[in-house]
Amino acid sequence: MTDNKKLTDVTMPQLAESLVSATIGKWLKKPGDSVEQYEPLCEVITDKVNAELPSTVDGVMGDILAEEGQTVAVGEVICRIAVSAPAAPASAPAEAAPARAEAAPRAAVAAAPTAAAQPAAYGAAYAAHDPNAPMRARYSPAVQSLAAQHSIDLSAVPGTGLGGRVTRKDVLAFLANGPAAAAAPPQSSPAPQPAAGGAYGAAAQPQGAAPAWQTASSPAPAETLPPVRHSGLHLSELPRIPEIEVESGRSEYLIDVTPIRNTIASRMRQSVSEIPHAWTMIEVDVTNLVLLRNKLKDEFKRREGINLTYLAFLMKAVVSAIKDYPIMNSVWAVDKIIVKRDINISLAVGTEDSVWTPVIKKADQKNVAGLAREIEELAMKTRDGKLRVEDMQGGTFTVNNTGSFGSILSYPIINYPQAAILTFESIVKKPVVINDMIAVRSMANICLSLDHRILDGVICGRFLQRVKDNIESYSMDTNVY
Repeated sequence: MTDNKKLTDVTMPQLAESLVSATIGKWLKKPGDSVEQYEPLCEVITDKVNAELPSTVDGVMGDILAEEGQTVAVGEVICRIAVSAPAAPASAPAEAAPARAEAAPRAAVAAAPTAAAQPAAYGAAYAAHDPNAPMRARYSPAVQSLAAQHSIDLSAVPGTGLGGRVTRKDVLAFLANGPAAAAAPPQSSPAPQPAAGGAYGAAAQPQGAAPAWQTASSPAPAETLPPVRHSGLHLSELPRIPEIEVESGRSEYLIDVTPIRNTIASRMRQSVSEIPHAWTMIEVDVTNLVLLRNKLKDEFKRREGINLTYLAFLMKAVVSAIKDYPIMNSVWAVDKIIVKRDINISLAVGTEDSVWTPVIKKADQKNVAGLAREIEELAMKTRDGKLRVEDMQGGTFTVNNTGSFGSILSYPIINYPQAAILTFESIVKKPVVINDMIAVRSMANICLSLDHRILDGVICGRFLQRVKDNIESYSMDTNVY
């Protein structure tokens, strides 16, 4: 009986450009389960979004190497899948020994393209990594396709891109300079030993053998990925605090920390530890805004099918102020400050057990009605768990409508690595002195947490004053379209 299975490593993909690790939320397949290409294997949780990780091959689920709740670095193997390999022709019983000896080189030649194509198919999982160039293994689809077409091991291609990254030009140059080396299988490399039942198949299986995913020997040890370069406490590390043994009793109970809660904790710890927070606030008269919204909300609901919220008006006032003070739309980069040209507003949306910050792209190019539609769409996606990675990327400034749950004062934590976060508090009627006369007005606080490395009190005070002026300039004649 012949075993024609080989083990394929499944690695943690890089779901976002800045992602260095992700957490296994839940395994959807268990060892021994049949797996089809594109069928979800597990749920992956990042600080950006939840996603299902699909299989790239058909086969049988093998070993699971990462447990639920475990944080795994990008490129690290999380499981293996046993994949059917083309069966080698069976030798005749009376075949002479020389013929059998001749079959071994042929098997090596047949296996070489498959082995060489694996780096192109799986990118970082099979590429050699230079410890000084962590971007080297981020192959583009064009590079992977070209490498697979010519059976090139990308780890052997010198990279000239950023951080040693291999570009399409590098692959073409490699083909031009050494076509024989690229096209021909390596002659000096020993052929895989079929007698050991290796990953390249065609090994005889003893009677009563276990399933293929258990009996196939593990592939050659993968090269250890270089550690992510960092300083201080890595995000995947737990804070260095004394261990406390807790015994649940009648006076208390325990709650398991979910992966998403762990991610939020890591992000908040990073923001507070790296960003020197400062805080300021301003009080705004929103009486005219309240009257305007009350006038428009019913017609807007009939026309658009969504609610016209105060948040859309606030966001319009904020993005207009950012255009006047672009330093608010920046990021600290140690030896320079990066000012973003696009104003992409991260919108804080809370669910029962987490907070997400989907992004409204180029918010300054939208009117109040357009912002209202975007807010509604992103809020629905968040609560339905349908956010995509691109919905979470590119934010430059965060707005949070904390007034929606009755807050009148907040000290928000900055959405790292942005420079500031603004909260809009609850609208409260109170007596206000106007021209030495007391009047009852609708008032609201606007709070701002800022990165004191980038921003100072003067610039933030002027920014908040501009937001205040923009809000108080709304009138009954304001057009939301």
